[in-house]
Amino acid sequence: MIKMIRELIWVVSLATLFSFNANAVEVNFKPVAPNIFAYVGDTEGRTYENEALNANIGLVVTQSGAVLIDSGASYLGAKQIAEAVKKVTPQPIKWVINTGGQDHRWLGNGYFKANGAEIMAHANAQADMKARGLEQMQANAPVLKDKMSGTEEVLPTRWLKDADSQLELGGVSLTVVHRNGGHTPGDSLVWLPQSGVVFTGDVVYVDRILGLHPVSLTKTWLQSFAALEALQPKIVVPGHGRVTTLAQAQKDTGDLLKALRAHMGKAVEVGTDISVAFKTFDAAPFKHLKHVDTWLPQLASRTYLEMERE
Repeated sequence: MIKMIRELIWVVSLATLFSFNANAVEVNFKPVAPNIFAYVGDTEGRTYENEALNANIGLVVTQSGAVLIDSGASYLGAKQIAEAVKKVTPQPIKWVINTGGQDHRWLGNGYFKANGAEIMAHANAQADMKARGLEQMQANAPVLKDKMSGTEEVLPTRWLKDADSQLELGGVSLTVVHRNGGHTPGDSLVWLPQSGVVFTGDVVYVDRILGLHPVSLTKTWLQSFAALEALQPKIVVPGHGRVTTLAQAQKDTGDLLKALRAHMGKAVEVGTDISVAFKTFDAAPFKHLKHVDTWLPQLASRTYLEMERE
């Protein structure tokens, strides 16, 4: 079955393998601090036009090479990212850090591995990537069509195991901070203490409402968010939405997670029905978030069920 799906992706895409630039997303890295850049992706869902690059990607340039934070959702999307990096620096991409197990965080790994990069992620992402990689490929295939060409489930080549993994490249210090994930089990922050910039992956959403999946846990998500708050960053590059501040991250992500857990936890404790619990949740502080009306019912129900299990 797996072999058939992979073959189907190749067959559908080969006809236009060399003409994928039509309607391609435009990837541009913008500076957020000296030698630190971000591509801010679309805040809508995955589409053929945005190549499932509807998430933010980071770039750190050092004198010994570049560090890419997340690799995109496909081989050709990764190629677009690599071309955009060349517009910023002649330095080769030495490291790719996957901040979690969501498709646009790691399914572009194959391109960068083929071009000599070392690919890293926290070890807690490994089982999730293996379990959901094919599912993510299946979900993206009918959306990306020919733009899925060459995409394979290529795992990181280096698994980080510490809560705080200290790294250094070309005189630049990076710390990969992991507190048991949240949106996905492998979710991690990439902290640059010398500049006060943090790339949060899916630990932070601003401007649009966060997402919860069957693998998501609001309890550990708040632990990851607490680690972010402890860093006191000057600049927050979220997983989704504009480059921002810690205060905005707290408003759009931290406060929502805390409100959901407080309300749904009390509802579970007193035996309130899940439908009633949702109807009585005060959504007013979060009405400014894109997609709130569509996604909030699912967030509320998933949080309620998670707290039932606790």
